[in-house]
Amino acid sequence: MPKNPHQKLKLLHLYRILLQKTDDEHKLSVDELLQQLSRCGIDAERKSIYSDIAALQDYGLDVVAQRGPGGGYYVASRDFELPELKLLVDAIQCSRFITEKKSNELIQKLESLASEPQARALQRQVYIADRSKTVNESIYYNIDTLHTAVSAGVQITFQYFEWTLDFSGAERIRKRYRKDGARYQVSPWALTWDDENYYLIAYEQPSDTIRHYRVDKMEHIALTELPREGQSRFRDQFNPAAYARKVFGMFSGEEKTVRLRCENRFIGVLRDRFGADLMVQPADEGHFAVNVTVAVSPQFFSWVFGLGGGVQIVDPPEVRNAFQQQLRQQLQ
Repeated sequence: MPKNPHQKLKLLHLYRILLQKTDDEHKLSVDELLQQLSRCGIDAERKSIYSDIAALQDYGLDVVAQRGPGGGYYVASRDFELPELKLLVDAIQCSRFITEKKSNELIQKLESLASEPQARALQRQVYIADRSKTVNESIYYNIDTLHTAVSAGVQITFQYFEWTLDFSGAERIRKRYRKDGARYQVSPWALTWDDENYYLIAYEQPSDTIRHYRVDKMEHIALTELPREGQSRFRDQFNPAAYARKVFGMFSGEEKTVRLRCENRFIGVLRDRFGADLMVQPADEGHFAVNVTVAVSPQFFSWVFGLGGGVQIVDPPEVRNAFQQQLRQQLQ
């Protein structure tokens, strides 16, 4: 009788079965492993299972045998443990820059790293449809293109759009390209993730400024052969994380060093916003003072206002006056 061609794949099938079907709460006995192999068209003897599992253990698969009732073989450890996968699933769900379709695809790939019972546990915490997600399906690949441009040190061109209201037709929220659809040309230097969105930090030569662009609003990105510019503005001290701390809601403004007087209970809020290296000085028994560098903008003022008077702008006077002016405008 000719040998079953599937027999050569027995060890690979056994490897897959153990990874997919077992974990520390779900074991398979030798008889159950034989049944699983039989469904794959492979006939095996009990003693061959023992030698195959030993081979898989030598290969590095953490297969453990539990003796006694309810025992069997199972994979005890994996590249990603279940709590780690849950953390990654949560991050994907909360990321507005990843579309619903791509989120589902990524989570399915993460599920393949767990056993089937564990994958069902991951599915129970998936609520993507109720989250606010971008509709730009190309963003996933745009990020890869931008990383390539940063690594290659070349300029890029792209179109940039915003959402507008138009009540003249059935589709009231419409996409409108800035600059009448003309292409932007910038030198990309870094990507940063802020407030659940990806931003490109780039140098714009005509204005000699550092700009940032939301990646999900960028379309038709193309790499050029022109070398990247702006080296003088992106020296070794440039830190994308520090840049994001200064720019509230990624809205640009003139950078200034601002002195704040804060109630002691807000030290955690200030540390979360500006980092652990704050130079804090006591102001009185209930307050501390701190100097921070920020991009002065309405979003910065909104952050201060949202703390309910617990944080006050002390200096410089022009920033304090601008804050008061914005408050008066809001009251009107």
